[in-house]
Amino acid sequence: MNRKTLSILSYITIIGWIIAFVKSKDLTPKSDLVTYHLKQGLGIFVVSFVVNILLSIVVFTVSSLYFLNYIGYAIFILWIFGIINAANEQKKPIPVIGKAFEDKFGFID
Repeated sequence: MNRKTLSILSYITIIGWIIAFVKSKDLTPKSDLVTYHLKQGLGIFVVSFVVNILLSIVVFTVSSLYFLNYIGYAIFILWIFGIINAANEQKKPIPVIGKAFEDKFGFID
């Protein structure tokens, strides 16, 4: 697989991320683009997981706050931005949350 495909695949479910992570180890020379999008993809998965758990607890506890579930749509839009950046082969962070993951997840390097 080429750099662009692996970059896009790093956003497509956690299984796609694992495949992109394993295949990125085979690339010579090591691709900064793939590494960058692996970090961004894992970051958005972690944020999505945590936010969904917290929202489930809050909405279950106080059912009148059901409108908070629309935050999931915002995360989906951020995910789309990540895929677009990967498809354009750009190393741009995901809006709002992407900068936080640029220097995290050292095991990906």
